[in-house]
Amino acid sequence: MTKTLLICDCLGTQAIDADALGAATGLACSALYTSMCDGQIDRAAKALAGGEVMIACQQEAARFADLAEDLGVPAPDFVDIRDRAGWTADRSDTTPKMAALIADATRPSPAPKTVDVTSDGVCLIIGATGPAFDAAEKLADILAVTVLVPDAGDLSVTSSFDICVGRLGHVSGTLGRFSIRIDAFQQVVPGGRGTPSLTDPRDGAQSACDVILDLSGGTPLFPAPGKRDGYLRADPDSLPAVADAVLAASQIVGVFEKPLHIRLQEPLCAHSRAEQPACSNCLNVCPTGAILPAGDHVSVDPLICAGCGACSAVCPSGAISYDAPPVDHVFHRIGTLASTYRKAGGRGAALLVHDTHGAEMIRLAARFGNGLPAHVIPMQVDALAMFGHAEMLAALAGGFATVDILLAPNSDRDVLQAQADLAAAMGGGDGVTLLDITDPDTLSDHLFDRPAPTDRTEAPILPQGSRRQVARLAARTLHPGAETIPLPDHAPYGAVIVDTDACTLCLACASLCPSGALVDNPDKPQLRFQEDACLQCGLCAHVCPEDAITLQPRLNLTDAALSQTVLNEEEPFACIECGSLFGVRSTIERITEKLAGNHAMFANPDALRMIQMCDNCRVKAQFQAQDNPMSMGERPRVRTTDDYLSKRKDH
Repeated sequence: MTKTLLICDCLGTQAIDADALGAATGLACSALYTSMCDGQIDRAAKALAGGEVMIACQQEAARFADLAEDLGVPAPDFVDIRDRAGWTADRSDTTPKMAALIADATRPSPAPKTVDVTSDGVCLIIGATGPAFDAAEKLADILAVTVLVPDAGDLSVTSSFDICVGRLGHVSGTLGRFSIRIDAFQQVVPGGRGTPSLTDPRDGAQSACDVILDLSGGTPLFPAPGKRDGYLRADPDSLPAVADAVLAASQIVGVFEKPLHIRLQEPLCAHSRAEQPACSNCLNVCPTGAILPAGDHVSVDPLICAGCGACSAVCPSGAISYDAPPVDHVFHRIGTLASTYRKAGGRGAALLVHDTHGAEMIRLAARFGNGLPAHVIPMQVDALAMFGHAEMLAALAGGFATVDILLAPNSDRDVLQAQADLAAAMGGGDGVTLLDITDPDTLSDHLFDRPAPTDRTEAPILPQGSRRQVARLAARTLHPGAETIPLPDHAPYGAVIVDTDACTLCLACASLCPSGALVDNPDKPQLRFQEDACLQCGLCAHVCPEDAITLQPRLNLTDAALSQTVLNEEEPFACIECGSLFGVRSTIERITEKLAGNHAMFANPDALRMIQMCDNCRVKAQFQAQDNPMSMGERPRVRTTDDYLSKRKDH
């Protein structure tokens, strides 16, 4: 059954072309309502009861969801074409933009992966006696509260919560599983008159809790404290901040669903090999410390991960990828928005990528200001930092003329700027812009004041495949006819340059290359390289004993990057006994020359000859050598059937 799109002009404040939207999206549009959520809600109820619908109104989603529940039918889908398209000062036709937003909303979203986190309400409050005790009194009826104060100054006697004195030594974990170590730990001894007495101090006391309320006013206990679940921090001198923190703490009891933001494929990780360091991009950008080294790869603690997505953007191999939703879903959304906009007759589209903070800015700009221009298509994502250079290039090569990233106060600016710079170097030019704007009217003015962009390509790509594949395809589309593009340092694309005079073909680089870009040839002394697979992790340069390897960041757009090329090769050495090929001629000759007459073990010419033998001939020569400690005398003759028969006749 075809889904029906219920459309409303919201008291005549926006223009909607039902026929054009239906043709562009393939949905059957209802009659154009003017007050669907109020005066005409009976018609909406009839449509809900009649079949599967999508309602083109996000503001009244809760009202329509309640209506569907009352009718006993499934809740409808929703799409906002009013705040994001219809309410605009632009006199241009907004139909292509509306069609793009509707097509994006009809795409099925993968179900999120989650894990249950349980909080039993065990709360630790840290701070001076005044604010900490006040907060504890408010929470004592809801949570199991313990207050940790730094000194035994002004302790009170209470049975509502526990009190201890000490110094916080170490804290780790997250909501529902904080682990705590306290030094100089003292407990209150119950009973007696006057000020309570304390136990003797001791170091290394261990405990655990579900929630931490930090009112110490000092340095945060965790990096990126706002992204650590279960850790609440407030300035003890600010009564509103403390009140908000106490209210938030009171709600953290029960079972919660924690999204699993990141997918890790350990075999693809290029963190290290054989204890030699290589890629550490994700470790460098993770704000919460959720990513740690784990041998040849990294490990991700999904409960500490805040889902910022920065690791996914900077991972060169795809070992770490954003999974809420998956990266390919984002590529499909980009393609859907661009293709539908063009199908509906739109040209020169600008993609505006934003998160929930940006969505509120767009709503305010539409309701109280000029809204967005008709050619600016908003695309909301859960985490801005996951929108890396591959996604930016996919948008530019997929049909968008420009890409704007609307930053939020907590955005990872350094990561996004580095990704935008890389996208610019790979073909994006000035097409990617970071908008650090926090005022809705300023945002509208900025977008309206810019000249309308023109399409970058008349043959947009369909972004499919891995991030590296999409980035390469997009760069070829944006740079038609180009062969190589120079890239900034630390770019995840490039070549390996080998000094053939210094290289001894020891092949240490090939044996440890995590991506298989460097390989040997089992038939001859040869080092081969496939540029498309190179991650520029630097491991080959680190392990090369001759310092013969350097990296050259670049993007090779020719087909040669997809096949193996020879970086260095030499003539193999022929065994002086059997003639089979082994080793490298120059190396064998250099070793022979260096050891001849200069080493006691090779003073004998026969021993020196063994260097020039293959493995099999060397073993034979060793056993046949005089004064060989492993020799066993002359090998006995093999006995035959005739020997046994003749022995029987003799008896």
